[in-house]
Amino acid sequence: MNRDELLALPVTVDVETAGRALSIGRTKAFQLAKAGQFPARVLRLGGKYRVVTADLLELLGVAPTRSDGASATDAPIAPTVEDFGGPRLEQHPTQLHALSAS
Repeated sequence: MNRDELLALPVTVDVETAGRALSIGRTKAFQLAKAGQFPARVLRLGGKYRVVTADLLELLGVAPTRSDGASATDAPIAPTVEDFGGPRLEQHPTQLHALSAS
């Protein structure tokens, strides 16, 4: 599987698909999953096995990219008050004073 195919996978995939991504045959992939030795997290849902895609991507060293083109493993972008149109604290010394006085 190429990078684009890997990044297009849903949140979980069947063991056969995960095995294909890892170049593991179907039989071996199921043996590993049943033995609890599959190299990525496997969920058992009823009689079915599902592999967590995020674990699979991490194992393969494939980092999803954000919409701005940066790698998702780059420093996270946490929203700030400014992102929502709020005031910057350094623009309001009275707010800084009020916070430091409490």
